[in-house]
Amino acid sequence: MRKIGVPELDDIALGAALLGAGGGGDPYVGKLMAMNAIDECGEVSLISPDEVPDDALILPVAMMGAPTVLCEKAANGDEFIRLYEMLKQFYGRDFYAVVPWEAGGVNSMLPFVAATRLGVPMVDADGMGRAFPELQMVTFSIGGISATPLGFTDEKGNSAILNTIDNKWTEDIARAMTMVCGGSVSIAFYIMTGKELKEFAIPDIVTYSQTLGRVIRTAKNVTGMTPEEYFLKEASGHKLFTGKISDVLREVKGGFNFGKVEILGIGEYKGNDATVEFQNENLIAKVNGKVKAVTPDLICIVDAETFVPVPTDALKYGKRVTVVGLECHHLWRRPEGIELVGPRYFGYDVDYEPVEILAKKNDDKEESK
Repeated sequence: MRKIGVPELDDIALGAALLGAGGGGDPYVGKLMAMNAIDECGEVSLISPDEVPDDALILPVAMMGAPTVLCEKAANGDEFIRLYEMLKQFYGRDFYAVVPWEAGGVNSMLPFVAATRLGVPMVDADGMGRAFPELQMVTFSIGGISATPLGFTDEKGNSAILNTIDNKWTEDIARAMTMVCGGSVSIAFYIMTGKELKEFAIPDIVTYSQTLGRVIRTAKNVTGMTPEEYFLKEASGHKLFTGKISDVLREVKGGFNFGKVEILGIGEYKGNDATVEFQNENLIAKVNGKVKAVTPDLICIVDAETFVPVPTDALKYGKRVTVVGLECHHLWRRPEGIELVGPRYFGYDVDYEPVEILAKKNDDKEESK
């Protein structure tokens, strides 16, 4: 167990933005909420899954909605108190701790808000090791853990507990409720025991986010290698492309941000082009029309000079960026993981291949013109 205060949040939020793979909402908004909550209620006790009793109940918390809306219609913090009390009454017992649902974006910060306002610990784990757009897309689903009962509430005070027949139905019904409530709601779901948490959660994700944030922040100060070499080495990243954004197509549809970014190569990639398509999160990256990375591996677009992650809702014409692939957690590479979040689920007629293979495959950049 260790204490997390305001000073630690900067690196955690920065690293979580990278793990968001372009989605999850802007962690800056969530960081401000977490800073305010910690200032008011005190530091958060961060515990490892091994410190949770097997029979304890754990409460994952998050916000649901399109990232663009999450930034414009943030929670006020009281939502998590309402969710806790609703579900405590439903189960007839207290919850031992809260845990993040996903590693990326705003949802990496909101569990800090919930933990300090509720006075409970936060577990250093999550259900993705990154961000994904739909509720059923968690390693908890691989373990057969039900998403319901799901508690939801909005900033106006509307609330309910939802029960469904499977986790995909949870996504579809909760998404419809989210749209009715203005595009974003706060939720608590996938309630599980400590034993289930230890088996199917991805551990140490907050600590990993903090490490990644420190790597990004200090890359300019290293000696013996270039900042880019240091960033790629410490993040275990695979460089896919560097270029200037030439076009961004984006629309909000059905509670998701859909779109594509087109990039023209610069430097060693001059004369080449790349595209990245996204549904909240980046899903597939192509260079000269050939797939270089695909979900569930992480496709991260970062500033070409600072390596600060650029979320999909902040992509702008003319910005110079580097596209980096990160290897996903091993649970996602199991057949049931690929079925849940692989490229064919999102409508891409390609089979999953690991980014460490695709990044080196068909490495046929055109000669600089």
